Amino acid sequence: MTRLALLRHGHTHWNRAGQIQGRSDIPLDDDARSELSGYCLPHEWAQADIWSSPLQRANETAQIVSGRSPQMSDALTEMNWGDWEGQRGVDLIADTTSGYKHIEDWGWDFRPPNGESPADVRDRLRPWLSALQNDAVAVCHIGIMRVILAQAWGWNFEGPAPFKIKRNRLYIVDMNTMTADPDPIRLPTRETLS
Repeated sequence: MTRLALLRHGHTHWNRAGQIQGRSDIPLDDDARSELSGYCLPHEWAQADIWSSPLQRANETAQIVSGRSPQMSDALTEMNWGDWEGQRGVDLIADTTSGYKHIEDWGWDFRPPNGESPADVRDRLRPWLSALQNDAVAVCHIGIMRVILAQAWGWNFEGPAPFKIKRNRLYIVDMNTMTADPDPIRLPTRETLS
């Protein structure tokens, strides 16, 4: 059985300001680095292959939490939000002409202007996912996690998501059955494992 554990990168100053990052290469902020330095991977995941998006916020999170340099894949790069990158979601929602929608109204084909749809991201991820042969931890982005977990849960970006993505948790997907464990695993603190 090949399993994939998904971990969202730590906070950036754009996250804290509510700005859409997409492919903008925004680094972790100092508070995130400090917080992440207190966490590590659970024992059962410590020897898994480590992957990350090439964006520095994911790559650095992977290095801090695993203590190793990750393999990188462009497939794990965040969804391209096109013209909306750098803008705040709340402002786009308030502007009735923006075309912005809440995630439960997207469907697979929702596309930001000059950006990618969840279906585009799904197609981009397929070759990478099908090539996994060992248990792996992928440190990536909420958009990537949503697309993989949507497939594992059978959710079509219509109505409320059956999962909630939080930081410092591993979301486990059985790659043989493409099903997700219902409960994410909290990252242990280094003190707990010492």
